[in-house]
Amino acid sequence: MSTEAPPVALVTGATSGIGEITARDLARYGYHVVLLARNADKAELSRRAIARVAGPDRVSVVLCDLSDLEQVRRAATEFQATYPRLDLLINNAGLLFGTPRQVSKQGFEMTLATNHLGHFLLTALLLDHLRRSPAARVINVASMGYKMAKPRLDDLNQERGYSPMRQYANTKLYNILFTQELARRLRERNIQNVITHSLHPGVVATGFGQQSGGLLGWGVKLARPFLLSPEKGAETTLFLALDPAAGNSSGGFFAKKRAEPVQHPFNTPENVQALWEQSEQMVGQRFF
Repeated sequence: MSTEAPPVALVTGATSGIGEITARDLARYGYHVVLLARNADKAELSRRAIARVAGPDRVSVVLCDLSDLEQVRRAATEFQATYPRLDLLINNAGLLFGTPRQVSKQGFEMTLATNHLGHFLLTALLLDHLRRSPAARVINVASMGYKMAKPRLDDLNQERGYSPMRQYANTKLYNILFTQELARRLRERNIQNVITHSLHPGVVATGFGQQSGGLLGWGVKLARPFLLSPEKGAETTLFLALDPAAGNSSGGFFAKKRAEPVQHPFNTPENVQALWEQSEQMVGQRFF
């Protein structure tokens, strides 16, 4: 029997929905899966469920609220102290906040802080650990909802004209553009052992959107019978994480396991670079 340590995967938003299914299947596949979660009780339930099907040595927990950049830094430090490398980072967590507009501990609009800035900072802090892997992957769960985005570089926090759905769409576009620019910068530096992709999981029946309350939360509940199962929703994430073919390129956006063009007027080299630079300034962390 081999005594070689298993590859390590870190999955955000892993206590429900496609994140939990993704974590469970990665553990079954042979990864040691670290669940990055906000809620300790939910994290423990997920850890136990995964341990039952994959073994107790295949899953562990790091607690972190991605909207709080101090917690992201603490979580990254905890991970680095425990694991010598990171083979797979799945930035899966995503929330839709309602009205009134909320801000994070650092003063950023909550959708932006949770869906984009937290993952941006986490990836930056763990990049050296990813580079220690012979073949690392960073998978960012986005959405076709990006097509409704109308971002403004002078107001990423949407202090003017706040719209919950529009800001959610904005952050999903940022996930995609972050992926594209990370891939470009890795290639520019001849870092060949780290690739990255983003994806649309489909419209999935999870608890997503329920915390938004009001008419928005009510509409999400009404739509649930017509949505994909979490198992179906996790298929493209798992394809990008595990399939050898997905390791032959970097920077792509996928839906139903197929690459899709990203068609949005904001998607220009100048805007993508400006978004990257603003994101670095907001989180106080450079990638390279």
